[in-house]
Amino acid sequence: MKFDILPILRLKIKKKFDISGFSGYFLQTRQGWAKYHKTMNIKDLRQVTVIGLGLLGSSITLAISRGNFGIRTVGFSHRDTTRKRARKLDVADIIYNDILESVADADLVILATPICTFEDIFKTIAPALKKGCIVTDVGSTKVLPHNWAKKCLPSYVNYVGSHPIAGSEQRGVEFGRDDLFDGAVCIITKDGSTKQSAAAVTKKFWSLLGCRIYMMAAAEHDKILGNVSHLPHATAAALLNASDANQLKFCGKGFIDTSRIASGPANIWADIFFTNSKNISNGIDKLIKELVKIKKAVKQKDKKQIEKLLELAREKRAKLIDYKVSRKEIL
Repeated sequence: MKFDILPILRLKIKKKFDISGFSGYFLQTRQGWAKYHKTMNIKDLRQVTVIGLGLLGSSITLAISRGNFGIRTVGFSHRDTTRKRARKLDVADIIYNDILESVADADLVILATPICTFEDIFKTIAPALKKGCIVTDVGSTKVLPHNWAKKCLPSYVNYVGSHPIAGSEQRGVEFGRDDLFDGAVCIITKDGSTKQSAAAVTKKFWSLLGCRIYMMAAAEHDKILGNVSHLPHATAAALLNASDANQLKFCGKGFIDTSRIASGPANIWADIFFTNSKNISNGIDKLIKELVKIKKAVKQKDKKQIEKLLELAREKRAKLIDYKVSRKEIL
């Protein structure tokens, strides 16, 4: 039985809440979120099409349905088995077998597929997109998608990058959750060709789903996420690959926690590493320098230096946890 403690912890607690320029007091439960969201209807969005119905894609359509925003949800997956499961789970108002049909009447199209599929999908859907349609995505890198969009999408279509920082190592339509984006950070990226009106609609859309919005350039996004998201995944993978399988039987919860993100789908993460190679490589170089410092101190049995390096890390993490708790991003 799944037990959701958040509504109990936050029951009858009213807080001042500010998100993307919208502020007000509301009950901080799921019902509170829904009541707040209903005041933010987007008249320009009548249909949202999601291409890719894994954890993130299905969670988007479910969150829209939960909010009762009057937005028609359409889904598409290239796998017939996924489409059948999505229909059975009632993930969207309609699931199309044809990708062009799925986007033909869309006001917003969201790509929730591996990043290296974006360019081909842009080329495929381009002829079917209507004038003024906004195309976005949930990819973890942004520079290349912006470049692909410029090259492949018609000038009357608006591309805006999106990266909701939500999800888990789980994958598949059956793991979709209507509350996945509640309180999550979503980074919106744009460049010189991005229309302000399209960026504003995209920003408001993710706010509707419960996200806290940050806006930045695509290159800045890739640099930051390369350090705080992509590098940790590479580190977890390297830690496991460096470990003896027989010795792992004796590991404790700390090792399990440290290596958890290595459970993410290899094909998804290979795309992320491929499309953000320079930033990840730079991050690995910095990490190696820090490991060398620790190695040197350990090899020389310099207890003071070892303690100094460990204490620096402990203090940094303590400040990080305090910040995240203050932002209600973690309990």
